[in-house]
Amino acid sequence: MKCIVLGCGTVGTTAAMILSRSGIFSELYLADLSKENALKAANLCQLDESKAMTCDAGNVDGVSALIKDFDVVLNCVGPFYEYGPKILKAAIKAGVNYVDICDDYDATVEQLKMDEEARKAGIKAVIGMGSSPGLANLLAKYAALHLFDETEAIDIYHAHGGEATEGAAVVKHRIHSMEMEIPVFLDGEFKTVKLFEESGKALEEEFEFPLIGKYWVYAYPHPETITLPKYINGVRRVTNLGLVLPPEYAELIKTLVRISMTSSPPIKVGEQIVDPLEFAVAFILFKRGELLKKAGITEPMGCVTVAVKGKKGGETKRYYFSLASRGMGMGEGTGIPAAIGAMLMGMGKVDGVGVMPPEACIDPIDALQLAQKILQAMGVERIPLIVEVEDDGGRREIDFREVFPQLG
Repeated sequence: MKCIVLGCGTVGTTAAMILSRSGIFSELYLADLSKENALKAANLCQLDESKAMTCDAGNVDGVSALIKDFDVVLNCVGPFYEYGPKILKAAIKAGVNYVDICDDYDATVEQLKMDEEARKAGIKAVIGMGSSPGLANLLAKYAALHLFDETEAIDIYHAHGGEATEGAAVVKHRIHSMEMEIPVFLDGEFKTVKLFEESGKALEEEFEFPLIGKYWVYAYPHPETITLPKYINGVRRVTNLGLVLPPEYAELIKTLVRISMTSSPPIKVGEQIVDPLEFAVAFILFKRGELLKKAGITEPMGCVTVAVKGKKGGETKRYYFSLASRGMGMGEGTGIPAAIGAMLMGMGKVDGVGVMPPEACIDPIDALQLAQKILQAMGVERIPLIVEVEDDGGRREIDFREVFPQLG
């Protein structure tokens, strides 16, 4: 069975390294716009240089021709609002099963519109198989299926920062997320809010992240808010709130968006035509190291918490599932779930056909058991899953095996 990974940045390279050791795929190829990046990733995966290829993700016909002889394509090319729908279209045209880590709401909407095309092509396409979205969706699904009779609310919180490097695509994703209308599911209805308006500010809250600390988080247009209500029966509220660390870094990005620098047309500066968005991205990345140093952040750190509220036997509880770590950042946090998605596809453990979010087609325990196996191979004793429960006695940590005996 053959797999190709598109995009050899931090996430794609991490996923490729895991896939190269998985034993599931007889052949693994890597492709990037930069041949140098593809070769570097191939070297880390101990693959022959012939496995490294170039790929222009914006060329649908070119991508389709490149991937047509593969069984699984894992798309890690960002930003997804630009490339997600294009590469999925190429996979449908090529008739190849597809997995991606799309975390842009508008791109997700466009991809879901391709469901009928994917069905006609007979392919499975799992979209948003990262951390949030991705494992967050599956933890919510597990709680709804196994812990509650009625599920009332799903609130997803995330904070991360300190990665050794950060690319322009990641910064552009954040900018894009701040500029657009943000989907939320409140009181059983789909609504939109704006980050800098009262509708968005009303959702901001201070949240305590295990291992990471307490931070103010704000509304994010991640796609969980539009997919989970369709698959979790009876849920009345789904939100996604987060920030990038340190808060001063997040505020820098917000400030440049607020003053419209990121959405202004090109302007002439001296004899040069300058694109304000490209300048803003370069300036943000230029200041990043200084802000990390001032905040004392010297290593990657991150946490995704899925808070699910519901009733069991008439008693109301709220469970908090946190995937938290220090020393591992977005590469592992998103790359591991991405690899899991591709592995499950290769193992025939993705149900259904068409374009699907993770909660529609993946068994949460299958994904979590693979995550545990991957982490143990990396020298981590067990999956860094922290489980807390909140009831009349307050919020307290419990042994995760009480809730997930399958991971014992």
